[in-house]
Amino acid sequence: MKHCYPQVILFLCSLTALPMAMAADTVKLDTPVGGWRIGASEGEGENFRQTVNYPASSVNTPVGQANTARIAGQIKATPKRNEPGKLIVNGVSMPLKLDPAGHFDRPFSFPNGSNSVEVRSPDGQQRHRTQFLHLSGGATPAKLRVLLSWDSDNTDLDLHLITPDGAHIWYGDRVAPNGAALDVDVTTGYGPEIFSMPAPIKGQYLVYLNYFGGGFRSGGEGQEDAVQPLTTAQVTVITEEGTPDEKMQTFVVPMRAVGELTLVRGFSYP
Repeated sequence: MKHCYPQVILFLCSLTALPMAMAADTVKLDTPVGGWRIGASEGEGENFRQTVNYPASSVNTPVGQANTARIAGQIKATPKRNEPGKLIVNGVSMPLKLDPAGHFDRPFSFPNGSNSVEVRSPDGQQRHRTQFLHLSGGATPAKLRVLLSWDSDNTDLDLHLITPDGAHIWYGDRVAPNGAALDVDVTTGYGPEIFSMPAPIKGQYLVYLNYFGGGFRSGGEGQEDAVQPLTTAQVTVITEEGTPDEKMQTFVVPMRAVGELTLVRGFSYP
């Protein structure tokens, strides 16, 4: 029989706890925090349609945004190659664009019920995760959501949705009379761009992607050098989010050339 001494046990426990302590110091998630919370009432500090001044350099949270409708924090000691972190919200993984100091701050509409948010460092070695219960606070939660993200910086992919009544939601017309809306137009890489609809119309929906531009990097002295134009998009369609009837489908779509328009998916609701 092997003997365990208290000093050895204490030493091993210290080694086990060390990576978690380092992760907590490296990845900081200011909001959301764990626990039970109630969102702001509709029109009271929860704005998901950002005003965009072109070129949009990043996804920024609107001024005065309630903490119940944002994801904010910092990943310290980020690589100098400006690689993105990773954001995982309720099982949907997407790149997370960071500023030079590793900060991130973006609006996000959470469904009612249990939610999880995890942030990982660019190398995947450090992470921080939180779990919370969310009530909408009077705002109508989205019953249909489509999320677009892609894997290359300095590129511009655009999400287009055609609803059953013929409305076309895209960066040029981001809010439709039927209640559908696109939150922001990301022009410089990664996304996410999020389409949401609180009361979806019954019928057929079409999801398109347009490779609007990009595939360049700075070449010095105001010049741009062409790089490999291939970028891989991820489109996730979620219906009845946060309910027992929730369904989620994710599609990986290679986009090979600027100007390409691709029909990603047609689906019926309900």
